Amino acid sequence: MFAPVDIIQGTSFPMPRLLFDAGADEARMWKTSAVSYGSGAWTIEVIWYAVNATSGVVRWEIAVAAVTPETDSQDIETKAFATAVTVDDTHLGTTSKRLHKATFTVSGANLDGVAADDDVRIRLRRIGSNVADTLANDAAVTEVRLSYSDS
Repeated sequence: MFAPVDIIQGTSFPMPRLLFDAGADEARMWKTSAVSYGSGAWTIEVIWYAVNATSGVVRWEIAVAAVTPETDSQDIETKAFATAVTVDDTHLGTTSKRLHKATFTVSGANLDGVAADDDVRIRLRRIGSNVADTLANDAAVTEVRLSYSDS
């Protein structure tokens, strides 16, 4: 299942978001390029908030698939993701709709052999069916940030 796109009109500005349901496994995927990637781990930050909760844990998962154009013979339509990395992020309490940041370090085999300028797919999932995921409400993702070294 895919997390639906939603826009809510805030008091001062609209808030586009992806809504990941409680109790369900939902995903979103993005395509990017590893422009000027050098080496080492990637840092991926997921900026999210609870739609209507002030406690609980969200289990997030990030997976990467990389293909080198003109080099890899992999069929792009059957390419698999590398082993995923999971993070359990705890709501900091007191305020519903408070922004949180789940930080992933993706390295080694989890990067799927990525090289500079590779064609890359990134999958973000909420594993709401996992017993560690206790946030009893939608988790709204507002941004996903990717950073890596160019040397």
